[in-house]
Amino acid sequence: MYKISTFDPDFAYIIQHMRYQIQLDKRELHGEITLPSSKSISNRLLILNALAEKEGRLENLSGSDDTRVLVEGLGTGEGTVDIGHAGTSMRFLAAYLSIQPGEYILTGSRRMQQRPIGKLVDALKDLGAKIEYLDRTGYPPLSIRGKMLNGGEINVDSSISSQYISALMMIGPALKEGLVIRLKNEVVSASYIQLTQSLMRDLGIPVKFTGTRIEVPCHSFEGKDIFVEGDWSAASYWYAIAALADHAEFEIKGLQKESWQGDSVLPVMFRQLGVDTTFTEDGIRLKTIQRSKRKFEYNFGDSPDLAQTVALVCGLLNIPFRFTGTGTLKIKETDRVVALQTEMKKLGILVDADSEGAWMSWDGNMATDLPGIKQIKTYQDHRMAMAFAPAAILFPGLIIEDPDVVKKSYPGFWNDLQNVGFNIKVLNP
Repeated sequence: MYKISTFDPDFAYIIQHMRYQIQLDKRELHGEITLPSSKSISNRLLILNALAEKEGRLENLSGSDDTRVLVEGLGTGEGTVDIGHAGTSMRFLAAYLSIQPGEYILTGSRRMQQRPIGKLVDALKDLGAKIEYLDRTGYPPLSIRGKMLNGGEINVDSSISSQYISALMMIGPALKEGLVIRLKNEVVSASYIQLTQSLMRDLGIPVKFTGTRIEVPCHSFEGKDIFVEGDWSAASYWYAIAALADHAEFEIKGLQKESWQGDSVLPVMFRQLGVDTTFTEDGIRLKTIQRSKRKFEYNFGDSPDLAQTVALVCGLLNIPFRFTGTGTLKIKETDRVVALQTEMKKLGILVDADSEGAWMSWDGNMATDLPGIKQIKTYQDHRMAMAFAPAAILFPGLIIEDPDVVKKSYPGFWNDLQNVGFNIKVLNP
């Protein structure tokens, strides 16, 4: 079975302790960017393709680490599957392997072993899956003995992660009795559930999603030839750059106007923050416009991956904000609420937050004891690196630790920054 190759220890030390120093000589920016394809769509299509009676051809798959480890994990036999930091792959493979005959150990990085998976495992066990914890109850690594499952009706806590729901939905057609999921508590990131439903329907699977109930019938299906659209989440960093620059005009290729990606709300969201969006034949055109100074209030329940970027932009533009729907940030690659508070303080922005992460706010309160050169920790979180990089526009010489983490979702991010005028200097350990 697939296992991620290990680095030479000295090389691993260099990668993890590398730093980038970012400089910008001008604050008027122009450029053309081709975004990476959506890893959310890529990873769902890979699971569905693996379950199809006949596979389709998937073009323009994401080149991210998350998608790479999923491809490799799906392409091997029994044994150990180590998915590193890839949370989506952990959830999707836990469900997928539970219906694949054989014995598997599903594990990941140290941080992955701190991210809860108990609610998904409970749901799979309710369906008859044979899964055991190899260390702490409720957390990876998992021992899975895959087998055919009957299916039926289950109750799932939908307030923790929509990826649990999507993982279950996608194996539904392969269960003898299909699957009915009753959603308990608040449904977080419902747009990602709708994305899964949309992709399954495109493959001919008649999935029904009616608020608190999802019905997936036992249904044979064939894959299709699909070209994966660009990643709206990746576009958020270019919106941030456009908002913070004195003037910016970017041609962003690969995005679709009619998209099920939850982060496709960016055009509406960033208009208040001073960025105009025009849809083109190939994607979008961004242009800096007059921004509003009114308080920014938003529920990020359907687009949690945007919260870090928008918080930083609001703070740097001196726009007070209050975010809700941010509870899932506590169980991402890092505790993103605490990480944001810690790193934004280095830029003078004192963010307040609920202990459970349910809300975050900033009323203009500023720190005074600021460091000279600002060095941002990324906590092995790709979105921390990319969300903070645009701050170099206002803080020349900003340093980003462990910049290689962007490979998780946007491997070409730093090259794209350089292509529009950012100067990046490598600072070795």
